[in-house]
Amino acid sequence: MIESTPPVQVVAVPEPKKVRIIRGPDAHGWYWGTGRRKTAVARVRVKGGSGEIIINDKPMSEYFTEERDRANILGLLEKTGNKDKINVRVNANGGGFTGQAGAVILGLGRAMLEFDANLEPILREHAYLTRDSRKVERKKYGQSGARKRYQFSKR
Repeated sequence: MIESTPPVQVVAVPEPKKVRIIRGPDAHGWYWGTGRRKTAVARVRVKGGSGEIIINDKPMSEYFTEERDRANILGLLEKTGNKDKINVRVNANGGGFTGQAGAVILGLGRAMLEFDANLEPILREHAYLTRDSRKVERKKYGQSGARKRYQFSKR
């Protein structure tokens, strides 16, 4: 006598969703974010407050003299609706002013995500969470620069 086995059911297992780990504030109530651009690094702290922005112990208007850099940083706060609601402290080093401004923007975006996870769609839409990985290409031997060569002579 042959026994028949019951039909086998195939069940699709859903893939686990990507879970974002939110660290929360430190012991003093600051939310942290680190940004990098070229060779510049910015460690950004965010806390609820009156809207002051301090970079390397100076007000932002003194530290960043270019209007473009100030506008980019303030643009992030305006688009998230937190311009006058949070205090920002930044330690920036390495690189030049443009690289430091880019690092501050990325660090501020990451700190804002820690501060309020509901801001992620806005931050992603405006590319405030995207690392700009471009760096200066190194100079090669036998050339006068990274790509430029010495003048060639036939004779």
